[in-house]
Amino acid sequence: MTTASAAPGSPSGPAASDSPAAPASALASAVPAAPPADPDELDDPLASAHRDAADPLAHHTALFLPAGDVVSYLDGNSLGRPMAATPARLDAFVRGEWGTRLIRSWDERWMQLPTELGDRIGAAALGAAPGQTVVADSTTVLLYKAIRASLAARPGRHEIVIDDDQFPTDRFVVEGIARERGATVRWLNVDETRGVTPEQVREVVGPDTAVVLVNHVSYRSGFLADLPAITEVVHEAGALVVADLCHSVGVVPTELDEWGVDVAVGCTYKYLNGGPGAPAFLYARADLLPELDQPVQGWMGAADVFAMAPGYEPAAGIRRFVSGTPPVVGMLAMQDMLDAIDEAGIEAIRAKSLALTDYAFDLVDAWLAPLGVTTATPREHERRGSHVTVRHPRFREVVATLWQEGVVPDFRGPDALRIGLSPLSTTFDEVRVGVAAIREALQRD
Repeated sequence: MTTASAAPGSPSGPAASDSPAAPASALASAVPAAPPADPDELDDPLASAHRDAADPLAHHTALFLPAGDVVSYLDGNSLGRPMAATPARLDAFVRGEWGTRLIRSWDERWMQLPTELGDRIGAAALGAAPGQTVVADSTTVLLYKAIRASLAARPGRHEIVIDDDQFPTDRFVVEGIARERGATVRWLNVDETRGVTPEQVREVVGPDTAVVLVNHVSYRSGFLADLPAITEVVHEAGALVVADLCHSVGVVPTELDEWGVDVAVGCTYKYLNGGPGAPAFLYARADLLPELDQPVQGWMGAADVFAMAPGYEPAAGIRRFVSGTPPVVGMLAMQDMLDAIDEAGIEAIRAKSLALTDYAFDLVDAWLAPLGVTTATPREHERRGSHVTVRHPRFREVVATLWQEGVVPDFRGPDALRIGLSPLSTTFDEVRVGVAAIREALQRD
């Protein structure tokens, strides 16, 4: 039975934790095919070589920069690896668009970049028609804009529904908006190994509900919420849904237009490989946009940016969600990953994601479960994102040790290790090496 409760305590965070670049298709064509599998490995159900040899996306791993001493990178769900094409893109930007064209680049390209790049993300990963997605601020700032605007778009309603295992920034932003606007937070208590369901949402939404905030994929467990069904339930109650796509964009096929999602926010430094601090994106359904008044009014979101008008008039479309000067430099690296996603296709990426996580489960069951490790991620394909969470009381110290040895998963308190698998940059052998290292670390005295 779903219950509403007081605000939960926040979970522990991580332990101390003007020439374009060559298109991905051109680079990929130069990468040799994976070597044939070792016949001796074919009898081993946990072998990795034949899996990598059979992987239709294997050549994409060569599109990423090597990471020195790292032998297994299992944290692509927190920070994606840089692509080999990105240094050339950055150098061309400094020497060309910035160094040569200087301020003229604002007129020539930069002013349009937030919406042009938003449209690319929408087409490649969101199932969104042009004109509904913009790249702007951090995830936290865009969540604030999205939730505040959605709350104001439902006057007479005062409840914001959120589950108690959402990412801290989501919960903190909701609590701040509630305090600021006199709204009520309606907490859903959920199983940390699963996540929020349509049935749970149906139990609490009603005439007072203004906004329901949903994490598409849980940051902790990797649970994939049934966003289309939840959206339907929310709309039946007359409310709006805001979706956090941070752990799904780029790895889970998403159809925001088809599903009727109202507003969505997601980051670009995980599976879109935009680099640390890369700006987030915001999607708003086209027919809802005229109702959304975003709360951080800035000159770059005005109807006429250079009118220097005495009062604020918002831009007619998605650009209204821009506030200040767009973070142009932060928008560069993700363009290379979008090239790769366009070439590979989101469905093929999803297929590899499931194959990688299936393999991770097999290794965990065989090698880690006998050592007392438990899994906290759904095994059903339809309910799983692209990371596998496992638990053990020693994982805080184990992760610290693994990092020193070039094996990089991440830790989430109190006892969870996440195996984050970014399909285009991760090999099956990396997964095998990483899980084997976890086993070895646990076996040490």
